[in-house]
Amino acid sequence: MPDTTTLIALLASRSARRGTFTLASGKTSTLYIDARLTTMSPEGLALIGPLSLEIMRAHEWRADSVGGLTLGADPIAYAISYASTATEFPVRAFTVRKEAKSHGTGKVIEGPFQSGDRVVIIEDVITTGGSAARAVEAVSAAGGKPVGVLALVDREEGGREALVASTGLPVVSIVRASEIVARMPP
Repeated sequence: MPDTTTLIALLASRSARRGTFTLASGKTSTLYIDARLTTMSPEGLALIGPLSLEIMRAHEWRADSVGGLTLGADPIAYAISYASTATEFPVRAFTVRKEAKSHGTGKVIEGPFQSGDRVVIIEDVITTGGSAARAVEAVSAAGGKPVGVLALVDREEGGREALVASTGLPVVSIVRASEIVARMPP
């Protein structure tokens, strides 16, 4: 498998901070992980795409497309799609809007997603699982067939388990928050 150790080091040095923070879920935490500081970097993209494809293969998730709720899922989905170009089964990337556009076609899902697609839902950081659950709901409503949820980071606060319970889908994370914390400077 590609190098998860380097990815953990990048997340620990670039994306993780200690302090007191209010998370998107509304929870308060002493650890903040802004995964975008890693996922939007060249090094992060180069690691995340191949690692994600390897995990998808290991779980036999034959997806036509990948995506999740904007903005956290976007660079991860794009990295996966790009990394898949030289494979036997290229994967398309899409974005799920937080709300439908009020103009044009009024789409909730942007990009080359197609009804009937087998989909891996992408999440950057799972805390409660709410963002990924919203993406599962939007994809299902648009005729997609979610086969699993792939998260970059599981905060290990029960979100993965809640997501499994609410969607019935397998949920896999590339990295756990405890692995990041172990690599953070004191």
